[in-house]
Amino acid sequence: MVGAGLLVLAGCSGGGSAPVANPLVTVTGATQLRLGTPQQFTATITNSSATALTWQVNGITGGTATTGTITSAGLYTPPAMIPTSNAVTITAIVGATVPFQGSVSASILNPIPVVTSAQATQSVIGTSYALDILGTGFLPTSQVQVGGSTAAATYVSSTELMCTITVAAGLTTVPVVVTNPDPGTMTVSSNAQVLTVKVSVQTAARLLDQATFGPTLNDINHVQLVGTTAYLTEQFAAPTTVLPDIATPTPAICLNNTIPCEQSEWWQAVLTGNDQLRQRVAFALSEIFVVSTNSVNARSVTTYHNTLANDAFGNFYTLLQDVTLSPAMGNYLNMLNSYKPGNGQIANENYARELMQLFTTGIYLLNSDGTQQLDGSGNPIPVYTETQVQAFARAFTGWTYAPIGAATSKFTNPANYTAPMIAIDSAHDMTAKVLLTGTTLPSGQTSTTDLSGALGNLFNHPNVGPFICKQLIQHMVASNPSPAYVARVAAVFANDGTGKRGNMRAVITAMLTDVDARAADTSPNFDGGHLREPMLYIANVMRALNFTNKDAVAGNDVVALASYNTVGNYTSGLGQRPYSSGSVFNFFSPEYVIPGTKVNAPEFGQENTATAVLRLTLANTLVYNGISNFNVDLSKTSALGIMASKTGNATTDSGNLVDALGVMFMHGQMPSQMRSVIVSHIATLTDPAMRVRVATYLVITSSFYKVEH
Repeated sequence: MVGAGLLVLAGCSGGGSAPVANPLVTVTGATQLRLGTPQQFTATITNSSATALTWQVNGITGGTATTGTITSAGLYTPPAMIPTSNAVTITAIVGATVPFQGSVSASILNPIPVVTSAQATQSVIGTSYALDILGTGFLPTSQVQVGGSTAAATYVSSTELMCTITVAAGLTTVPVVVTNPDPGTMTVSSNAQVLTVKVSVQTAARLLDQATFGPTLNDINHVQLVGTTAYLTEQFAAPTTVLPDIATPTPAICLNNTIPCEQSEWWQAVLTGNDQLRQRVAFALSEIFVVSTNSVNARSVTTYHNTLANDAFGNFYTLLQDVTLSPAMGNYLNMLNSYKPGNGQIANENYARELMQLFTTGIYLLNSDGTQQLDGSGNPIPVYTETQVQAFARAFTGWTYAPIGAATSKFTNPANYTAPMIAIDSAHDMTAKVLLTGTTLPSGQTSTTDLSGALGNLFNHPNVGPFICKQLIQHMVASNPSPAYVARVAAVFANDGTGKRGNMRAVITAMLTDVDARAADTSPNFDGGHLREPMLYIANVMRALNFTNKDAVAGNDVVALASYNTVGNYTSGLGQRPYSSGSVFNFFSPEYVIPGTKVNAPEFGQENTATAVLRLTLANTLVYNGISNFNVDLSKTSALGIMASKTGNATTDSGNLVDALGVMFMHGQMPSQMRSVIVSHIATLTDPAMRVRVATYLVITSSFYKVEH
C-alpha cells in the first residue's frame, strides 16, 4: 500500500572535464492518501549541498483546498473531499538559479472507517431497532453490514451513522462493519464491533410493570441494557426471598400479633426482594389458590407463601401437590383431618370441589383457547359430577398435621404450621374411586398413592392449561386476553418444546413475551392491560418513588420489619390486605364483567364510588409522605425536585419532570394532551417541591395510570 516515489533528475556536465554527478532529489511517501489522514513526505538530496526545499501539489506551491495542501516541512493534508481526478503529484524543488526536483504520484482515497461502538435501541413505533454507530472516517456513501447483511445507513457526521435494523434484544455477538468505497471498484472495511442491543423504555417499563411490583428507573435502565430475555433469565435464577416463621426468629411483638407480622413480612418481600418476578407470580398464584388469615393461622400462611414462591418456576404438578399438602390449605378447605367415610359420615368434599372448580379444570369443558365447549343445544358441558367430587374427596382422606419434633404420628396430630401434612393410612378410604376421563383408582391403595393418582388425573386434564394460563395472564398482563393469546400460552403448558407438561418457567416466559403482551410497547392504544388492584397500586407507587423504611434507616431492623404492616392499613379500605380475602373466590372473581358491558375485567369487581374516592385519598397521602414509618422524598432537593427547578425555566423544567414521571408510571407513553395539561398547570407553581407533588398526584390518579395499559 505504501511505495517509494518516482525519481526525476535535473542538471548538466562540462565537456572535457571529469564527469560531475547530476544533483537529484528523491521524494518518499505513501502512494495512497486517505481523506482525513495527513501524510508526511520526505525529500533526500544527493550530489548537491543545497538544502532549501519548496513543496508543490500538482505544480502549485503549498497546494490548494481542492487537491490538498502541503507544508514547507512536507506534511500533506488531503482535501475535504476527493477531487474530480483523484491523482495528485507531490513535488519537492531544490535550488533557485538552476533548480532540480523530484516527485511522486499518489491517489486520494476515502478514509478507512473505524467503528468504536454500535448500539441498537428499539424504536418507539414498530418492531425494528435504531442502530447508532460511532467511530471515525464515515462518509455519506458508507455502507453498513450487520451480521453480514447490508443495512441502509443514514449519514449523520464523519463520526456517526444511523440505521434501522431487526435484531434480537440483549447483548449479542452480531458484528457491525462499515465499508467505504474507494474510487473505482476497491472498498475498505472497518474493524468489526460487537453490537449492543438496547430495548426501548416502553418495552422495559411495561415488562417490569407486568413482571414485578413496580418499575424503578434503575430497573428500567437495566432491562434496556440487557434485554427482556436476559432479564427474565436473571429473575429465574434469583434465589427466593423467604418469609421467616413469625414464631421463632422474630421478636415477641409477633407472638400475639401473628397476622400483622405475617403481612409485614409479605410487604417487605414484595417491596424490597430482588426476586421480583418470583414474588409477582406467587402473588398471582395466591389469588388463584386462595387461603386467608380470616380462618387459618398466620404462621401457616407464611409457610404457604414460601411454597408458592419456591414453586413459581417449577412444574405445575409439584405446585399442585405442595398446595394440597400445605397445612394452610388443609385447614382452609378442610382436607386436614378428613376421615374415611363410615357410620353415616362422609369424606369432606370442600377441597375436592374447589380443587376442580377453582384450581385446575373449572366447571365446564374448555377449548384450548379458554372458550367453553358447547353441546348440540349450545349449552356448556360440565367437567365433573357430584359423584366424582365425592370420589376425589375420598381420595384425599387420611391426612393430618406433621408431628412436631420426635412426637409419634397419629391421626389428628397437634397443629404444625411449618411442615407439609402427613398420611395416616388407617384414616384413609381404600375403596375404588372413579375420577375424570374414565380413570379409576383401584381399591386397596394408600393415602399417598391415591393422592398422586388424583392429582395426576387433574394435572393431565386438557382444561388445566387454558384455565390456569388465562388466570395468570389476567393477573399479570391483561384482564380480557384474546383467545389466541390464551391458546398460545396454554400450548406451552401442554408442551414446553421438550415434551414436558406444566413447565411454569416456560409458561411465564411465553406469557410475558407473547406478541399480545408486548403489543402495547409500540402501540399504546392496543386493547389490553388491567386495573391496578390496591396492593399493586401502592407497591408500584412506593417503588417508583424510591421509598425508604425510616426504622430500617435508623438501624432498628426488628421494628422496621413490623412497620411494613402499616402499608396494608392504606389498602384495607380499598378491600385488600395480604392473604385476607373474604372467601376462596379471592378478592374478585376472574369471571367478573363490568356491568352494562361485555368486558371481562376481574379487578373492577373491587371498584366502586367509595373505593375510587379512597384511592384519591391514598394518592394524596403518598405524595405528601404520609405513609407511617416510610419516607418518599419529593422535596425540592430530591432527584425529581432538582429536575423541577434545574434551569429556572418553569415550562422546560416542568416538561422534563412530567416526562420522567411518564417513564416511571406510564412506560414513557403519556398521552400528549395529558402531558400538555399537566406541564401547563405545574409551570405556574413556584415551589419545585410542590411541582413534584402536584405532578405526581395528577399522574397516579389518572385513569391512564389506574388502568395498566
